[in-house]
Amino acid sequence: MMTSKVGEYTLCSLLFNTTTKDYNTNLQTLLTLVNDCSEKSLIVAPEVCLTSYDYDNFDEVLAFANIANKELKKASKNKIIITTMIEKRDDKVYNFAKIFHNGEVVYERAKARLFRFGDEHKYMDEGDDEDLKIVEVDGIKIGILICFELRFKDMWQKLEGCDVIAVPSWWGVLRTENFKCLTQAIAIINQCYVVASDSLHVECTKMSGIITPMGEVQRNGNKPCLEVPYYKKEIKTMRKYMDVGIK
Repeated sequence: MMTSKVGEYTLCSLLFNTTTKDYNTNLQTLLTLVNDCSEKSLIVAPEVCLTSYDYDNFDEVLAFANIANKELKKASKNKIIITTMIEKRDDKVYNFAKIFHNGEVVYERAKARLFRFGDEHKYMDEGDDEDLKIVEVDGIKIGILICFELRFKDMWQKLEGCDVIAVPSWWGVLRTENFKCLTQAIAIINQCYVVASDSLHVECTKMSGIITPMGEVQRNGNKPCLEVPYYKKEIKTMRKYMDVGIK
């Protein structure tokens, strides 16, 4: 999908806690953060930030996706919102990454590499690698890697040419250094911005952040929303300065 209007954006990585007991509270937290962002913001929220992997209440998780989709569509006027949510399609359950923009879901795909250490494969089906694509939204070429997918070099290569790679995650705190290194490395090797959002949940790294095409890193720290200006020319400058064949 593509929209025609081109302009500079603000990149926003979110960091907030997710409670498994009240999905509506999580949704209101997300909506408040989104509403506080300026117009023409590209906002990345953590993976499954509205429900977590609440397997004990999986029917409720699946039902909540309908509510979340409606509210995020409304919140996406003049903004790009990226997150994931668990949904049922044709009797199969997937973790869908979604891009909301101007009242629509302009792109979605199911997580293709499930984290078996976390038993994801026992509750969900894998998506297709072929659905991993670069999608252009408001002049920005965007790719999404969902958490564990960040570890697969063949998926990095599929996103060569992106302006922004979004990494919505629920990444285990014991592997914090892995998350920090991999999110920086993919920005350097693909010479693009990376907006990585992980949860403030006790299980997670809390290492949301934004990396520039030069590999310069800012992490949220104690900021629920970290904002960094997006400049297309910075991508072009880096690719010209250090020419490795990325167009």
